[in-house]
Amino acid sequence: MPNQPPEIVAAVDLGSNSFHMIVCSLNNGIPQTIDRLREMVRLASGLDANNYLDENTQNRALACLERFGQRIRHFPPGSVRIVGTNTLRTAKNAGQFLIKAEQALNHPIHIISGIEEARLIYLGVAYSLSSNAKLRMVMDIGGGSTEYIIGTGETPHEKESTHMGCISVSNAFFKNGQLSRDAFIRATLFAEQKLEPFQRKFHCKNWDEAIGASGSLRAIAKVLQASNWSNNGITRQGLEKLVAHLNQCNHVNELNLPELDPERLSVFPGGLAIVHATFKSLGIEQMTVADGALREGLIQDLLGRIYNHDMRSETVQCVADRYRTDKKHSGRIKETIHAILKQLGADYSWPNDENCTQFLEWSADLHEIGLDIAHSQYHKHSAYIIENADLAGFSTQDQILLAAIVRSHRRKFSLAFFIDLPSPWNIYAPYLTLVLRLAVLLHRNRHEHKLPDFKIAIIKSKIALQFPNEWLLRSPLTHADLIQEADYLKSAGFKLEFA
Repeated sequence: MPNQPPEIVAAVDLGSNSFHMIVCSLNNGIPQTIDRLREMVRLASGLDANNYLDENTQNRALACLERFGQRIRHFPPGSVRIVGTNTLRTAKNAGQFLIKAEQALNHPIHIISGIEEARLIYLGVAYSLSSNAKLRMVMDIGGGSTEYIIGTGETPHEKESTHMGCISVSNAFFKNGQLSRDAFIRATLFAEQKLEPFQRKFHCKNWDEAIGASGSLRAIAKVLQASNWSNNGITRQGLEKLVAHLNQCNHVNELNLPELDPERLSVFPGGLAIVHATFKSLGIEQMTVADGALREGLIQDLLGRIYNHDMRSETVQCVADRYRTDKKHSGRIKETIHAILKQLGADYSWPNDENCTQFLEWSADLHEIGLDIAHSQYHKHSAYIIENADLAGFSTQDQILLAAIVRSHRRKFSLAFFIDLPSPWNIYAPYLTLVLRLAVLLHRNRHEHKLPDFKIAIIKSKIALQFPNEWLLRSPLTHADLIQEADYLKSAGFKLEFA
């Protein structure tokens, strides 16, 4: 993060249907929207039967990102948040696309889980609405997934993400725009099946108001109002009239609905089936449509990071509490990490920026959570939890990086764990892991007394540690641990020297 808050921030949502960008100026920390861009890229339509993104769709997406990049390419690091959602979660060749996409935008792109997407959507909706004490149920239909969230104020309580979206449902049940009553019934039943596992949890008995947040829901609300089928957002009665109209048509080109953007025509039936199923399954009578969505949530999350309210740090503390970690011990390890980083920053072109420090602190906080499962191989259990849990604020890449550091903090040290990390972490992470390994090793006895002042230097593959005279003689266990550590590191091409 930049030391001075940036004057302008931006968020980009690489959705399965549309790509969205919002640019905001900051006035005393309050964002003011100064620019919005949206292009319907239809990323999800480019997935083949084996979940590979075809070349034409990739080229269409990259052309859009070149245009977006012209607006934000020169923004300083840490002032832009870019996320990919369902299609980029699913595509097996997403990695090669992301390399080109990041070059077009000149900022990192993070893939987020469906649950993290739900959290950010709720944040965006909450920001766009006046705060009240009511329990809200928020729904967002994307191209490949639909999110459901219950929350109050700015706090989401329940979050779910389903594998159905306006593109995927339209492609599955309304191929080439063909419509029929039977197809709509099957599409609705499919969506009801997706909702079935959490139907009770999200039923209207458990919240006070329903809010929709997405292009599909806004399009339905506009059509209902323009057709005089509803004057209050989306109503059950209006929805039934729209479904009846759709079921009288044989093709989307016959719909002839007022206020329906022709661009949205091909994915409209899929979106409508999801909304119809949701109203039926959850007992909804009326839904208000909000302006806020994922990109507004990204802006709010980014402001949290800029002004030291990083959701990721809160999440780490919650996870540490849940797995009953020894916080005094991790605190001592963090002190030693800071002492090491302070020295490395002075004598070596070390990746000692705020992000590196954060990931090391989080690693220190979470490296022992696997002890709650078993002491044997606990570092592997810790890494598994970190990589696979729903960690609010963290992208998929964040979790993989954190898991790689924690997985490698003891025993065997292999560079193979870092090769597939996105740049520059594939280069940084082995060195960050070395720092964590040494800090953990020096506190292995878990004593509360402070370590002596020691000197450290890391130059390429050589690590030099210097302790006060005779300290190692008085600490035979640490001496033995360092001999063992030198052996572990040697197999990865590093040379540890100590005296």
